[in-house]
Amino acid sequence: MSNCFNGGAGWPEPVVRVQAVSDSCGATIPERYVKAPSDRPSLQGAAAPGGVVMNNIPVVDMSMPNADETARAVAAACREWGFFQAVNHGVRPDLLRRARAAWRGFFAQPAEARERYANSPATYEGYGSRLGTAKGGPLDWGDYYFLHLLPPSLESHDKWPSLPHTLRDTTEEYKEEVLELSRRVMRVMSRGLGLDDGRLLAAFGGEGSEGACMRVNFYPRCPQPELTLGVAAHSDPGGMTMLLVDDHVKGLQVRNADNQWITVDPVPNAFIVNVGDQIQVLSNAVYKSVEHRVTVSAAEDRLSLALFYNPRSDLPLAPMPELVAPPDRPALYPSMTFDEYRVDIRQRGLSGKPAQLRSPQTATTCAPPASSSSSASTLAR
Repeated sequence: MSNCFNGGAGWPEPVVRVQAVSDSCGATIPERYVKAPSDRPSLQGAAAPGGVVMNNIPVVDMSMPNADETARAVAAACREWGFFQAVNHGVRPDLLRRARAAWRGFFAQPAEARERYANSPATYEGYGSRLGTAKGGPLDWGDYYFLHLLPPSLESHDKWPSLPHTLRDTTEEYKEEVLELSRRVMRVMSRGLGLDDGRLLAAFGGEGSEGACMRVNFYPRCPQPELTLGVAAHSDPGGMTMLLVDDHVKGLQVRNADNQWITVDPVPNAFIVNVGDQIQVLSNAVYKSVEHRVTVSAAEDRLSLALFYNPRSDLPLAPMPELVAPPDRPALYPSMTFDEYRVDIRQRGLSGKPAQLRSPQTATTCAPPASSSSSASTLAR
């Protein structure tokens, strides 16, 4: 059974690899992966509440990050959608291709080779297949590899796969370029709020003190994609996500203001950027973190790389004073650290967007928001 599950490593029950399930389940997926009817991917038309709309999130040209037009476009996307696709972003297409290929190479390794990197709930770093630690909890149709990137004290290349041989060098190169892009986008976001370019980054702790981690997602083929999800609906509890999606298989869906699911049509070589809960807090809800989910395919595997750019985890965060103007614009959230915000993620797993962030109240009447639940990205700064 070593090719099917990781039987220990601190998990409450054997961890079944979805790749193994996909290869062996035939035409019917196990009950553990079947979502409640209200949570299943919908094929309803756009007119129905909760239906899927074939549309797209905004696309923003990042070739002139210092231009006022760029700041206005990013701000509008962050206010109205919480998502946009960044094109002409400066990360080389060849590097994007090599990063995808290297990680596909890892998931193509024999099961025994992958299992050498099996993760545990202690740090979540490594090869994984479940998120929450509640015994009998819901499971998503996907495997992943989780990496710590920042602060430097958490990064350990020894915990990165050595096969294929290009993976470690390619991932390090990818990390450096995407972190630099993240800082550029943060400057544009800050200017879009009417603040100095470096204000948001300073609120994260300043360059060199931020947190970052990466989750490489692998969604195997699924014989009943209408019954399950690769990742259940959630908002990202961190700061900002830079997502490189599969270049030919769609899967990301974003919930819009009308409660409809938008299936994102990826622009080739674009990064999908989304606001996390911590930027919603810092911006006093000017920028929105938005629920999203991932569907799976009966015909093809799908791979994506999500780099999570987060605030320093022990730094108190609250709405920035420049964006608070009582009585008309009071602070909507109390001060708390990112560590405090995500305290129960490992137990509960995914559970949507915190109620306090959906309908914020003033900090004087609003209890600290319960930890948002998201991918394993939330488990390290």
